[in-house]
Amino acid sequence: MPLTLISRHLGNVYIIECKGRIAMGDELKSLEAALNLGTREFTKLVLNVSEVDRLDSTGIGLLVRTATNLHKRGGDIRLAAPPPFFVSLLKLANLQSVLQIHPSEEEALLSFLRNRRTEKPEVKPGSRVLFFDPSADLCAFVRAVLTQHGFDVKTTNNFGDAKVLLRVDDVDYVVAGPGTPQLPAETALRSLKPLMPRASAFHLGADFKALDAHEATENLLKLFGVEAAS
Repeated sequence: MPLTLISRHLGNVYIIECKGRIAMGDELKSLEAALNLGTREFTKLVLNVSEVDRLDSTGIGLLVRTATNLHKRGGDIRLAAPPPFFVSLLKLANLQSVLQIHPSEEEALLSFLRNRRTEKPEVKPGSRVLFFDPSADLCAFVRAVLTQHGFDVKTTNNFGDAKVLLRVDDVDYVVAGPGTPQLPAETALRSLKPLMPRASAFHLGADFKALDAHEATENLLKLFGVEAAS
């Protein structure tokens, strides 16, 4: 089956779902492009290979090369839910120590997120923010602006992944982007309350994307009572 790829991110982890064959040719080029895109910003990658139906030597070589490059940067790539033939190939090549295997995508994600919990970011109390929106570019904008103003920011592309992240990290604010369904702050708090009992929730209105960068920055910071630099 031809390879199809779906990419997203969760906090500081980049996720690529693979369906089909990973083999020399167009499929390999597509996967290499997706990996290169993810590793521009992220050093922690999860590759969901549960629906991969073929893997050749060049495919293994690409994964090993990516893992090696990430290790040099202090990161890693982890494989989620590989089918039996995939596991057998890795064992045959004795690559289990290079390409870590996890039984599910969630377990692979949590292996990264739980490690992050031991880190001690140098930020003031009450500055942990979780932002979710389907747009990777908007996530990058919000992350950059708030990080520059002393917040510890985690972003993800969907509401379901936000729940996974909240299982391992406490936050003080949850912000839903304009690309998500209209969700009143009180409804968001109620639905996530068991995971974030102390957090406040905000929703960026649908017109947020229409603002220029300066106005968008001001509006974003106002949510947290921060004045933008003039």
